[in-house]
Amino acid sequence: MGMPLMRKESTAMDAKPAPFDRLAAIVAGETVPPEIHSEVKAEEAILQVEGFNLWYGEKQALFDIGMPIPRGKVTALIGPSGCGKSTLLRSVNRMNDLIDTVRISGNMRIAGDEIYGKAVDVIELRRRMGMVFQKSNPFPMSIRENVVYALRINGERNRAVLDEVCEKALRGAALWDEVKDRLDESALGMSGGQQQRLCIARAIAAEPEMLLMDEPCSALDPIATSRVEELILELRGDYTVLIVTHNMQQASRVSDYTAFMYLGQVVEYGPTARLFTNPRLKETEDYITGRFG
Repeated sequence: MGMPLMRKESTAMDAKPAPFDRLAAIVAGETVPPEIHSEVKAEEAILQVEGFNLWYGEKQALFDIGMPIPRGKVTALIGPSGCGKSTLLRSVNRMNDLIDTVRISGNMRIAGDEIYGKAVDVIELRRRMGMVFQKSNPFPMSIRENVVYALRINGERNRAVLDEVCEKALRGAALWDEVKDRLDESALGMSGGQQQRLCIARAIAAEPEMLLMDEPCSALDPIATSRVEELILELRGDYTVLIVTHNMQQASRVSDYTAFMYLGQVVEYGPTARLFTNPRLKETEDYITGRFG
């Protein structure tokens, strides 16, 4: 009669470690290093975000953000509502300074210049960045005066210069042919999509180094959205675009690079085509395929 088989007792040594769940760790309050692809690091960066943290009063909204934004490319920020996308975008031109309870640590640099240095002229800083908001906000003045507004407040009075800049900016915003015969009419009479492209023309008239776009198509119909997306693709190369979008299909269509954010942290950041087809992290795949968020 053979010896009875001995049942092997399982031990902690035999158990496979559970896969690391970055999102659960973030929910638990841990700061998790982002997965940044080598292609991003290989690009020349116009904007460097360095260990950036932001609080609204006692509530921390951004956690140790460190990421380069490539020059002349379109970078999209995606993630669930409330994950810090717009907060990060508005930190770049210091719009969050307008909120009394905000405090920050860390830094950002544009073309090597500190954004949060004590001697920074915030008005001059904002001239280096064009801002396009979620809802178009044309000024209650003519189409022409909307476009050249930034030049006028800087003291430019030469009509030939203003006309040249106006035409160039409207052409750059793919709007010139639609409005060239009514430049002195009120901008408020334009359609919503035209108003948003006018705001882009106003932003690029000052020849900024970057364009910051905060969900620029969320209030537009599909046709107007398509025109703004085409415009973003045309602006790429001449401008660096940082865009917040809740629409992942839009991010896949217009951006070169995409950063997936969750609860104030960057989870994964890489070439858009790779992030949407073969991300490194399961958490990114789960968000992009709609398993959460």
